[in-house]
Amino acid sequence: MKISGCRKIVGGVGEGRALVSSQPINFLAMVDANTGKITDEKHELFGRSLKDVVLVFPNAVGSSVGAYAFYSLRESGSAPAAIVCSRADITTASGCAIASIPAVDLPEKKPLSSIAQGARVRVNADKGTIATV
Repeated sequence: MKISGCRKIVGGVGEGRALVSSQPINFLAMVDANTGKITDEKHELFGRSLKDVVLVFPNAVGSSVGAYAFYSLRESGSAPAAIVCSRADITTASGCAIASIPAVDLPEKKPLSSIAQGARVRVNADKGTIATV
């Protein structure tokens, strides 16, 4: 699988297993900044860790202060290797920028499901590509 034409949000390259969610994430209220685990029992990724994965999700929700949660994840060593959004929002974009997490959003007409759960993928934000490795 190779997807090109992604829009670069934050440059860089990240590689890891894809952790795919169809649900938005509130990084301030739903993620333990020390472990990277999703703590909301109602979320489909409950109990899963964001550490070293390529997080594939629609967008972040909640306060823009959630951007600082990305930095906390980076400082605790629990940050994702890269982030792929359907359409990047201000919280995800600014959070990835302050935490130096490569981030892209998908081209139109490419659903989140085009990236298989658990597949090992490499995001090259500078080139606007996502590829299985």
